[in-house]
Amino acid sequence: MSREFEQEGFWRGRRVFITGCTGFLGSWLTAALLERGAAVTGLVRFREPESQLVRTGLIGRIDQITGELLDYDLLKRTLVEKEIDTVFHLAGQTIVSVANREPVQTFETNIRGTWLLLEAVRQTPTVRGVVVASSEKAYGEQATLPYIEEYPLQGRHPYEVSKSCADLIAQSFAHTFGLAIAVTRCSNLFGGGDLSWNRLIPGTIQSVLSGEKPVIRSDGSFRRDYLYVADAVRGYLMLAEKLTEPGVRGEPFNLGSGCAVSALEVVQTIVALSGNPNLEPVILNEVKNEILDEFLSPEKARRAIGWRPQYTLAGGLKETMAWYKTFLNL
Repeated sequence: MSREFEQEGFWRGRRVFITGCTGFLGSWLTAALLERGAAVTGLVRFREPESQLVRTGLIGRIDQITGELLDYDLLKRTLVEKEIDTVFHLAGQTIVSVANREPVQTFETNIRGTWLLLEAVRQTPTVRGVVVASSEKAYGEQATLPYIEEYPLQGRHPYEVSKSCADLIAQSFAHTFGLAIAVTRCSNLFGGGDLSWNRLIPGTIQSVLSGEKPVIRSDGSFRRDYLYVADAVRGYLMLAEKLTEPGVRGEPFNLGSGCAVSALEVVQTIVALSGNPNLEPVILNEVKNEILDEFLSPEKARRAIGWRPQYTLAGGLKETMAWYKTFLNL
C-alpha cells in the first residue's frame, strides 16, 4: 500500500482502538496499522473464523476486547485503561437487505452504538480524535450527481436512515463538544476478505471462478461508485493523521472513485478478467428499496488531505480475483 501522502512514523507506538476490527474493512485497516507499528486494541463481538484478521493470524497481535458495542461501561473502561489516542469506529450492521428485514437491530447498532462510543470518547481525555464510518447511503437519494458533502442527509430506508443518523450524531459531538472527529462516507468497497456473497462483486467472482453464470439481483442498470479497499484504508489513515487540523476536524469526507458504473458493467468486467466470456449473467430484476444511481465526488478529500484513488476498477478487481482464487482453492 502506497504511503506517498502519509506521515512517516506517525503510527509507531500510537495506541489505537478499532470497533469492527474483524470485519472486511476493519481487517484491512488493522493490518495496515500493525504494519506501521501501532498498538491496536480491537472490539471483538465474536471470533469469526473466516475473518481475514483471524485467518491471517494478525488478530493475535492486537489486544482483543470481547464484548458488545452497546456496552457503554466496557467502551469507557477500554478507552481509559488502554490510554487510547485514536479511535476508528467501523462496527455496524452493513447489509442493506438485513436492515430491511431487521430495522430495529440495525438502528440499535448503527445509531445507539455510535452515540455510546462517542460519549465514552468525550469522557476520556487521552483520545486525540475519532474517524467515524458513515456511508454514501447516508445521503439517501439525491437529484444531482455526484454527491458532495454539502448535500443534506436524507436516508429513507432503514440502512440509509441509520447511516444518516450516525453521521449527524458524529458531527454533533464534534461541533458541540469540540471533539476531533472526521466522518467518512465511502462508496461501495470491494477487495479480498469480503465474504458477504450476496454482494455483487464477491458473489460474481465466486460464480465465475467456479464456472457458473453470475446472478444480478437488480435489472443490471443500477449505477454505483466502487472503491478498492486499499484506497479506502489510505483515506482513513490520512484523515486520522490530520484529525486535529481545522480543515478536517468536524468534517465529513467522501471517499469514492468519482464515477458510476452499472452492475452489468461490473459483472462484464469480472467475466472478462476471468477469461471465460461465455458466462452470461442471469438478471433477476427483483431488487426493491434501493437507490437507482449514486456516486461521490472525492474533491474535498483531495483538497484537504491529498487523497485520491490509486486503483482503477479493473486494477482493483484483478487483485481481488487473485485473492478469491486462492481463498476458494480454484
